[in-house]
Amino acid sequence: MPATHHLTTPLSRDIIRTLHAGDLVFITGTVYAARDAAHKRMIEALDRGESLPFDPVGQIIYYVGPTPAKPGKPIGSAGPTTSGRMDAYAPRLMELGLAGMIGKGNRSKTVMDAIRNNVCVYFAATGGAAALISRCITSYTVLAWPELGPEALAVMTVENFPATVVADCYGGDLYEEGKKPYQSI
Repeated sequence: MPATHHLTTPLSRDIIRTLHAGDLVFITGTVYAARDAAHKRMIEALDRGESLPFDPVGQIIYYVGPTPAKPGKPIGSAGPTTSGRMDAYAPRLMELGLAGMIGKGNRSKTVMDAIRNNVCVYFAATGGAAALISRCITSYTVLAWPELGPEALAVMTVENFPATVVADCYGGDLYEEGKKPYQSI
């Protein structure tokens, strides 16, 4: 039976071990925003021996490219982007201590192995609910590469951000589990 968890970032490995595919979570605290262009820049910086603009240990990255904020709001619509775009970069960040990722869609075998090997977690945010999700984001500040626009690396403060555990550190994969009841049809 799926459980409900109220999480506060950063996430410890002990907390991650309590999460299982299918669990519902509400995340509060700091979450970083980055899409593929920012991920590419992060890996290029690491390849040059440079530090990242943030310490990834225990942190979560949300794969999002938000729309411009309306007056008085910290952010516009903020729905998840397809996570597969970050698959080439995610294992390296997990090796550096990244605890979780939020996006939508399946992950590669390499990423799924890295989630298990590094005791990480992959969450899905509900696609099509970008305006509702943005209500959980109370601040949004670009940290690096502002020229990338909505794909820049940013730091957000979130409050009760809803997500579902899709891939847990035990090899659980909600996308695969969800197919099983229909495979005999």
